[in-house]
Amino acid sequence: MNKYNLEEFIRGWFVGGFKPTLFNTTDVEVAIQKFQKGELEASHCHKIATEITVIVSGKAKMKDMILVEGDILKIEPGEYTNFEALEDTVTAVVKLPGALNDKYLEEGKKDA
Repeated sequence: MNKYNLEEFIRGWFVGGFKPTLFNTTDVEVAIQKFQKGELEASHCHKIATEITVIVSGKAKMKDMILVEGDILKIEPGEYTNFEALEDTVTAVVKLPGALNDKYLEEGKKDA
């Protein structure tokens, strides 16, 4: 048994086909991400992967939907979404398959 900390991984991603990782696979990617109130992610989609985001704590807005603790959003390939932390927020994110270089910014969109 080995102990790790989320701070050792890039943006909370700890399983997937990247480095550093705890389990190297392209089948899935898994992250626990922490956002401070006001943090934004630009509108983007994945052409291959389905992304599942769980709001573990806090409150966020994704594609004009307000999400609170316990809400789960399933984003299909080709669907665009953005992210805005409306308060300090923790998310759990699963992408499958773990397709590297599968993030496409929505043209003309720079923030949430």
